Amino acid sequence: MNKLFTPVQVGGYTLSNRLVMAPMTRSRAQYDGTPGELAAEYYAQRATVGLIIAEGTQPSDDGQGYLMTPGIYTDAHVAGWRKITTAVHNQGGHIFIQLMHAGRMSHPDNTPHHRQGVAPSSIAPATLMFTVKGMQDIPEPRALSTEEVRQTMADFRFAARRAIEAGADGVEIHGANAYLIQQFLAPSANTRTDEYGGSIENRARFALEVAAAVAEEIGADRTAIRLSPGITIWGIDEGEEGPALYRYLVAELNKLGLAYLHIMEQGNEPLLKEIRERWAQTLIVNRPGQPREKMGSDVQSGLAELEAYGQMVLANPDFVERLKSNAPMNEADRNTFFGGSAQGYTDYPVLNAI
Repeated sequence: MNKLFTPVQVGGYTLSNRLVMAPMTRSRAQYDGTPGELAAEYYAQRATVGLIIAEGTQPSDDGQGYLMTPGIYTDAHVAGWRKITTAVHNQGGHIFIQLMHAGRMSHPDNTPHHRQGVAPSSIAPATLMFTVKGMQDIPEPRALSTEEVRQTMADFRFAARRAIEAGADGVEIHGANAYLIQQFLAPSANTRTDEYGGSIENRARFALEVAAAVAEEIGADRTAIRLSPGITIWGIDEGEEGPALYRYLVAELNKLGLAYLHIMEQGNEPLLKEIRERWAQTLIVNRPGQPREKMGSDVQSGLAELEAYGQMVLANPDFVERLKSNAPMNEADRNTFFGGSAQGYTDYPVLNAI
């Protein structure tokens, strides 16, 4: 585990350790997408990790899926995020904002203008979503036209520039967890007949063009992407071609010279090793539910340069210190994951306060 606490270069930054706070939706933003008043304190408390990847943040009105999630495309959003980035930097930390377009994982009741979700194709995910009226079926999305696909790429580009204006060290493009970019990758969600559907190359095109546009806008060394090969939630199924799709996608992404690739590991170790072989830059691996005794194993083996953790960092503002000293960890309170105030957000105890 000791190697976790050594410095590492990510893009243009030298991080103090190899531990990453994984992006986690907390649904505590204001209704207009401006980050909540406690967000700066929440992130600053956790700034001892080498890198914070902030919660999924919509790049446009169309990108919102859940209640009370933040945006990064208006002046109010930028001002709100600047408080967060300043607080993190004042603690010596680094923060990338994750750009998340939810695509069809959206409900009109969750958005200020009651917008219908958009997606590669008009295929509903056949699942429920929490709304102000309780759990509701997610309705069928509207299929994006080819021109609207290109406009969505421009939205990602614009949001990335605004993130840098807000003081972020970079952005992570969310290409995982069944959201818009992965919807383009999966034939179960993408039945398009234009250049963004059909073949592996066509289904990967949107992800590659978004990454290229963002890298051109803010610099490749401040651009990253998260992928979750093989995930099968909410109607996403990449089929038998899935491994070949990711071998192609990662090899093409590698040509862009991005700051890092963030993989949410789904149990396909052979594919993860193939991804490592095709990726020359920094690799972050996130293994949900990783037991404490295995922390550091991916860095130690050379598979990854950094390891990302979610709930443990959520529940332990002093996560790094607890790991170093082998101290017990606070348990995460699932009842306070989404929405609410300070409880389960900024009030988790630290070692020196026990």
